[in-house]
Amino acid sequence: MKTVLLIEDNTDIRENTSELLELEGFKVLVADNGGTGLILTKQSKPHIILCDIMMAGINGYEVFAELKTDPVTSGIPLIFLSASVERKAVDSGLAMGAKGYIQKPFDPQELFDAIINCFKAT
Repeated sequence: MKTVLLIEDNTDIRENTSELLELEGFKVLVADNGGTGLILTKQSKPHIILCDIMMAGINGYEVFAELKTDPVTSGIPLIFLSASVERKAVDSGLAMGAKGYIQKPFDPQELFDAIINCFKAT
């Protein structure tokens, strides 16, 4: 069973996405902010991370940058989730090395396809 860490500060999105992933057979860990997400990543070493970008405190870009500096977490694929439709936000995330960028609200199949593609690439 693959483990997905979902870092999302919006309660509704976090709960709905977590439930969708569990129904697809993933083990899901959740964090409601970037700081908790970093701690959970280092403790549990998930197979993939889904991370919101715009969060109070440590944002998604900062989470990803921190993970990339640690040899233990640097190889974990990360997909950004964001409500932003600006091309600059998409390009920034992908330029950092993110494996994907999904715009909220998203279709569940789009999410599953992105996760599966990450697993195929590793």
